[in-house]
Amino acid sequence: MEKPLGVYVHIPFCSSKCAYCNFNSLAGRDELMPGYQAAVLRHIGQYPTLPGGRRADSVYFGGGTPGYYGADPLIRILDALKSRVTVLSGAEVTVEANPGSVTKADLEKLRRAGFNRISLGVQCADDGILKIIGRTHTFADAAAAVGDAKQAGFENISVDIIYGLPSQSMGSWKETVSKIIGLGARHISCYGLKLEENTPLYRAVFSAGTPPPLPDDDAQADMYLYAVKAFERAGYAQYEISNFARGGCRSRHNMRYWLRGEYIGFGAGASSFLGGRRFSSVEDTEEYIARVMSNEDVDVYSEELTDSENASEYLMLGLRTARGISEDEYLELRGSSGAEFSRVSRLLTGYMEKGWARLADGRWSFTPEGFLLSNILIGEILDARGRR
Repeated sequence: MEKPLGVYVHIPFCSSKCAYCNFNSLAGRDELMPGYQAAVLRHIGQYPTLPGGRRADSVYFGGGTPGYYGADPLIRILDALKSRVTVLSGAEVTVEANPGSVTKADLEKLRRAGFNRISLGVQCADDGILKIIGRTHTFADAAAAVGDAKQAGFENISVDIIYGLPSQSMGSWKETVSKIIGLGARHISCYGLKLEENTPLYRAVFSAGTPPPLPDDDAQADMYLYAVKAFERAGYAQYEISNFARGGCRSRHNMRYWLRGEYIGFGAGASSFLGGRRFSSVEDTEEYIARVMSNEDVDVYSEELTDSENASEYLMLGLRTARGISEDEYLELRGSSGAEFSRVSRLLTGYMEKGWARLADGRWSFTPEGFLLSNILIGEILDARGRR
């Protein structure tokens, strides 16, 4: 029997656009919601590659802000998915939401309908910084949203936070980490700020005026390492560069991405990986609606991966995780190319001597210090083995 797959549904709508956001999201376009709902339901219904026996053990509604979209349309989409693929008992069904744009009544509806995991975008405990980055909630709102989710029956709650924000000091960051731990969520995602072009925050930082001060690289590194240690002391195990869980509540859906499991995506810009092929839908929401409703192909990107590309992905994604990589798994993808992994292992041995990597039970992984340098180190590893 085929392994279970994951299902992703993209909901691009938000109440407002954050200053740092470069995701495929829309604010102030609620008039598109009915058409988008019809398109997603039609897309699911007409999808040709979901045989009735295929099973899913994770469903993830991301965005945008699905919580802003409303419980009733989300439930209708989940019901439509269940008519096309068997969603296993015990499957992880996640919805993203922001404090201030999700109601307790909607949380209760979602939980009764089978949603069992919620991911809340908290980002920071400093209300002044939240205002700078365009968030529409306070930390008190975030704490209330966590409480409402618990009361609605969500036991698996995840919260997102960001370090390296404008005006963020180490003291402010320590307070955020402490307050986040105090919320009692089972999962924490901790990301470094990435300044993207064409965002208000990017323009503010690089404008000719007086930009909001950003922590430098050394300060951001200190923030990350402080959080790793604080989360460990609080019982959160790091299982990926930016993700920490306790009580076994790792994100099953996101682990599928990092372990190269199969998944199918619906919605504008949603990506899929099935049968060794990666493909994704058109990002523009209006174009997505038009294509689906006129029975046109929505996929604008498709790629069949070679053995070498599969091996590169294995290294790149596996080294993001605490699980890491092994020679046996690599050779299973590349056949007899043992010389390639020898070059990789020599580099990793050098990294281990610098405290950036570790080897345990035949598996190589990065230390927290190595995770900080992972973009550089993984680039060197891919160059060493030959990217193609």
